[in-house]
Amino acid sequence: MKKVRLLPQNDRDLVNWSKRFATIPAGCYGVTEADLALLQTVANDFSDKVTTADIAKNASKQATAEKQECRRVFEGVIRPLARRIKCHPDYSKGVGFQFGIEGLTSSYDLSNAAPDLSAIDKTGGTVELRFTRHGSDGVDIYLQREQDVEWQLVGRAMTSPYQDIRPLLISGKSEIRRYTAVYMQKNQDIGRYSNDVAVLCTP
Repeated sequence: MKKVRLLPQNDRDLVNWSKRFATIPAGCYGVTEADLALLQTVANDFSDKVTTADIAKNASKQATAEKQECRRVFEGVIRPLARRIKCHPDYSKGVGFQFGIEGLTSSYDLSNAAPDLSAIDKTGGTVELRFTRHGSDGVDIYLQREQDVEWQLVGRAMTSPYQDIRPLLISGKSEIRRYTAVYMQKNQDIGRYSNDVAVLCTP
């Protein structure tokens, strides 16, 4: 026998559901004034906590995106400078080790590496994905939505950022997506998959 879920799984949907449930009149179906008062108290508290959590989640997402962008800019400055220093006639490996740049631009071992992946909701189903390349040909990006059992290949990204522009499953309704990525070299996946990145896609 199929089990029917009484309460919505999504927190925001549960808040909205509780507002409808709270319209049951006192005195009907055995519901008392005390029942309704308690329901209202816990519903308001839960709604406040959901709002606080949503604000924190969005702030964390924004902070992560800003950090990733700042790192991209930083690496864009430091790597060319390190290469220029290493091409100077007075440069030696001893100098490189002293300043921590020896090996900085050498080949990166992809065989046990995983991309540093981040995702930013751009609304309407579009998600911007940023990742590190570290000398690879690019990354293969995979997606899993709430109802999915298997991971689906989103696409092969040669440059960062990459835009996933697929529409929302239900127009006008938010959905949670999870992304992961793996380095690609000579048309083959190599190394480890990145940590899953969850993003709330809003209409």
